[in-house]
Amino acid sequence: MKSMDQLLHQHSYNSKRTIILDLTGIEQLPENLGKTQDLRVLSAWDNQLDVLPDSLWGLRNLQTLNLAGNNLTSLPEELGNLTNLRMLDLGHNQISQLPESLGKLTSLRYLYLSDNLLSHLPASMRHLTKLEYLNFTDNQFSKIPEWISELPCLVEFRLYNNTVAGLPNHLGDLSNLRELYAMNNALAMVPPTLGDLSNLRILDLQGNQIIEIPESITNLDSLTDLNLRFNNLTSLPDNIGGLGNMRFLDLRANQLWSLPESVRRLHQLEKLDLRWNKFDIYPAWLEELQQRGCIIHI
Repeated sequence: MKSMDQLLHQHSYNSKRTIILDLTGIEQLPENLGKTQDLRVLSAWDNQLDVLPDSLWGLRNLQTLNLAGNNLTSLPEELGNLTNLRMLDLGHNQISQLPESLGKLTSLRYLYLSDNLLSHLPASMRHLTKLEYLNFTDNQFSKIPEWISELPCLVEFRLYNNTVAGLPNHLGDLSNLRELYAMNNALAMVPPTLGDLSNLRILDLQGNQIIEIPESITNLDSLTDLNLRFNNLTSLPDNIGGLGNMRFLDLRANQLWSLPESVRRLHQLEKLDLRWNKFDIYPAWLEELQQRGCIIHI
């Protein structure tokens, strides 16, 4: 096995501003990381790391830190020293709690927390006002904090494969949100403020327990993809046909027995899935959609 010095020599680039140690089987990072004060990128995903050296927290110019796919169970408060971080990937570890100092990383744009043991987030994260991407899928969350709606730059939000029972009431304040993935949770309803997400393009709510979609969803003029499969819907908002940019509408495996006639006005629709519902008779106007090129599964 190569020594740490050999690995650093082999995987360091750009005048010592980048160190890539991915898939090298290492069990620890070098203690002398503090000597590389100009380091901008450190990536060591898919290794055997379970502890991190103190020298790591002195890398104040670091912008990208990828520690995904290791054996980490916690992070120290010194994480907050890395105030120039823009991307932090802690996915696929065994972390059950994050330090409050995470909120000091106010330059952060991308935060990956997928596949850990997390059930809550530090409230200090409300200060991450430049955050554009947040992913805490495959964890143990049953609740989403209300302060999530205070992240004005959030563009993509992934929270699937948890046990979340409700979305924040002020979700609609995320005016820049374009993609929301909340599938495979325990949602029974979604807040009416969902309709305020004027830039939302993709909404995936499959695999929940939703019995009703608020009428306000018809305000989402930018929406192109709506996935509601495997829920408990018995009806849809009457004016759902007002979503003029809709391309994909998945209603599979619900309790629907009819469709609003406004669906025939979805002129951009490319795919409509109606399988495994309660229809006795399908509306004759579905043929109009097919003639326009829409693929319909019944």
